[in-house]
Amino acid sequence: MSLTPQQLEFLMPDATQLESDEPEMESTLHYVQLALLVSCLEWLWRDRNDYFIGANLTIYFSRQQLKNRDFRGPDFFLVTKTEKRPRKSWVVWEENGKYPDLIIELLSDSTATVDREFKKNLYQNEFRTPEYFWFSPETLEFAGFRLFGQRYVEITSNEAGWLWSESLNLYLGILDGKLRYFTPEGELVPTPEEAAMQAQQRAEQLAAQLRALGVEPEA
Repeated sequence: MSLTPQQLEFLMPDATQLESDEPEMESTLHYVQLALLVSCLEWLWRDRNDYFIGANLTIYFSRQQLKNRDFRGPDFFLVTKTEKRPRKSWVVWEENGKYPDLIIELLSDSTATVDREFKKNLYQNEFRTPEYFWFSPETLEFAGFRLFGQRYVEITSNEAGWLWSESLNLYLGILDGKLRYFTPEGELVPTPEEAAMQAQQRAEQLAAQLRALGVEPEA
């Protein structure tokens, strides 16, 4: 007896519940860098609900991949024009076929060759991800590529050594040994803690200016 589409769907596993299957990161340097990339962008886009950030999260892109257990998870990836909500993994066929718009891999001794060669080809040929960057928290090696036609072309840096991301509408650049975001005007995108400190400093400066004018600021 043939099954109706509804019956078939009922018998199929819910792929949205697939757990991520990524290994632990190499070092505390990698953890700190990943947290920095996530927290700064979430602070900058705190009023937006149309994106998803994956941090060391598996991307499932084919059912054959599940059978082969050939799992691939970027260290950091961004998907735009999607719903911002928690996910256990990114399942392409459950997300209207959407792949990441941007991927950042954090190089380490054990992954660098794979990231520079195999993963670059995967993101170029299979994912068709518009932008791919890699950065080493240890050696500070930094490079970025943008998809032109069928191939990745290396992104040229500006005078500061920063690389422009069209997906982010931001620069990526190294500051104090960390990969950070910079606005088109060249301003550093702060962490939430840095933003709070800046706000406190501005408030103290304003209070000092008012006192200099003989006005006692309100508590």
